[in-house]
Amino acid sequence: MARKVFFSFHYSRDVRRIVQVRNSWVMRPEGEAQPFYDKAEFEEAKRRAGGIEKWIEDQLSGTSVTVVLFGAETYERRWVRHEIKRSHELKKGLIAIDIHKVKDPKFGADVRGKNPLDFWQIERNGQKVPFSSIYKTYDWIDNDGYNNISAWIETAAKAAGR
Repeated sequence: MARKVFFSFHYSRDVRRIVQVRNSWVMRPEGEAQPFYDKAEFEEAKRRAGGIEKWIEDQLSGTSVTVVLFGAETYERRWVRHEIKRSHELKKGLIAIDIHKVKDPKFGADVRGKNPLDFWQIERNGQKVPFSSIYKTYDWIDNDGYNNISAWIETAAKAAGR
């Protein structure tokens, strides 16, 4: 089944890694991602009515899964955190993929970062449970993301009832 996927990531640090991962998904018959916006469009969204929050809502509309591609500094990104929170609230499928080992053509591999799903938590039976315990996390290199991303996305969509 074709899935419409929203990719959440830290643009300036990881964009060259992101392009590799995202293109491997989009190039397959079952892959469909939101259009890939560049930094200029994101900056323009800041100036529009509703700003970045509206832009994110528009991007999430019609998607069944959010894929958080994280590197060294993604955990600290305010808008990535917002995208994770909104995806959870909207009951989207949600997964995180560690991309720090994906080789940036300019800079090579990077250092490992914190999983952004650890930032958010819910309460269950009086215990705080991080999103990383609810949603799956994969490593692009170690878990063979190129060959498995379709299955990961499908599993996340089904877990969310989509």
